[in-house]
Amino acid sequence: MPAWLKDAIFYEIYPQSFNDTNADGIGDINGIIEKLDYVKSLGCNALWINPCYDSPFKDAGYDVRDYKKVAPRYGTNEDLYRLFEEAHKKDIHVLLDLVPGHTSEEHEWFLESKKAQRNEYSDRYVWTNGWLQGVPGHPYIGGEADRDGCYMLNFFKCQPALNYGFLNRTQDWQMAPDDPACLATREALKDVMRFWLDHGCDGFRVDMADSLVKEDDENKSATGAIWKDIRHMLDSDYPEAAIISEWSNPVQSLKNGFHADFYLDHHGNGYNTLLRDYETPGGDHSFLKKDGNGDIMRFLNDFLPKYDSTKDDGYISFITCNHDTPRPRRTLEFQELKLSTALFLTLPGVPFIYYGDEIGMRYLDIPTKEGGYTRTGSRTPMQWNHGKNLGFSDADSKDIYLPVDSSPDAPTVTSQENDPDSLLSTIKALTRIRHEYPDLHADSSFEVVYAEAEEFPFVFKRGNLYIAINPSEKKAGVSVSAKREKIFEIGKTEIKENSLIMEPQSFVILK
Repeated sequence: MPAWLKDAIFYEIYPQSFNDTNADGIGDINGIIEKLDYVKSLGCNALWINPCYDSPFKDAGYDVRDYKKVAPRYGTNEDLYRLFEEAHKKDIHVLLDLVPGHTSEEHEWFLESKKAQRNEYSDRYVWTNGWLQGVPGHPYIGGEADRDGCYMLNFFKCQPALNYGFLNRTQDWQMAPDDPACLATREALKDVMRFWLDHGCDGFRVDMADSLVKEDDENKSATGAIWKDIRHMLDSDYPEAAIISEWSNPVQSLKNGFHADFYLDHHGNGYNTLLRDYETPGGDHSFLKKDGNGDIMRFLNDFLPKYDSTKDDGYISFITCNHDTPRPRRTLEFQELKLSTALFLTLPGVPFIYYGDEIGMRYLDIPTKEGGYTRTGSRTPMQWNHGKNLGFSDADSKDIYLPVDSSPDAPTVTSQENDPDSLLSTIKALTRIRHEYPDLHADSSFEVVYAEAEEFPFVFKRGNLYIAINPSEKKAGVSVSAKREKIFEIGKTEIKENSLIMEPQSFVILK
């Protein structure tokens, strides 16, 4: 386990929307370098950068055309190498996004694989044996290659699936995961990882990490074997490199080699019940919504078995949001946002703050861009100040990658950085405390002290610290067994005799 992960607080950057330094309307790597001091001031000491590789951008860069080349709109490879160097000077680690399951249809591997003549890339992707033979149970494309066959897709039409094999094979064209061609795909992936690690990258967030071997068993054992092999390479050659999975099943991902796994916003799971329960019939009953009348047990009943089963294997990562998820400001007010971030920064595991969530950026209802569809509204430009394009770019507004928030009260960094009661200032205070107290680090113990169905507050223990949260509109109280000192609070709380009294929408850390 890389030691630096214990005290890591990540900041996710969507590069095309973060900071534009050459006035072309699109963010760039030099823009990230320019804002490293801001990231540091926020209390974040690690970055996750969404794909910045060469791409046709039919899926915002998740359709990779060249894994080893930075997309020209972001800059050059040398710019990215310099980002690693400058970040490291500030004790900031940098993860790139790894897309292992598919490439762009324009990738050189696929252009070769489409040819009728056999070559070293013929089996790099999943192909059937004939132009009329589809891929049962999966999307596929036929009629677009000289090759006599159909090819499988992972997601969009532009994303042919790489061939890591099939565990349960029912067709003669399906290869075993240990077939030499499938092993060659795995080695090609490891080669890409080595390339960036050798140039200063600190690891990878792995896209759709559970999707490599097709027709895998319910435990994803064949896909897991690939990641165990990759973890062996990292432990041997890059012991301080980290891999974090988009899997949202820590029992599978952490036991198969990942250092951390995202707790994603899946309908009805524990994370979803905390702040995005509006997808459930009957209204929004999110625990963190002041009038949601939520139930913390819906979260704990899902989270605790996962945590108890994996706490010795790696970390579960809580996110404020990500590029695929509606921003929390869509339904939460600023006080609710303070409480939600406070919870995510004090629970065990490695937390991630999505760019702009620290100031409460809105989810915008805007047309799709580069395959974003409903996700596009969470990918709008970072709001730095109330200048041109909210400080994101000097380009003409018609040339901006996505429109900025046009509301008169659009939140910005400059409007909040000198306000001690702002969301930004609150988050900075929380990150300082998390770094200061090892009891709040990723690997510190976690114990539920008080949690009752449809009751408030929720109280838990990290090491020797007690954390209590009352997101409701009602006053709440709970007994405390010993004299405690407040080291941080949101709202108003009071320790009276052997009781902790919490006003509506409050949070406190006690030592």
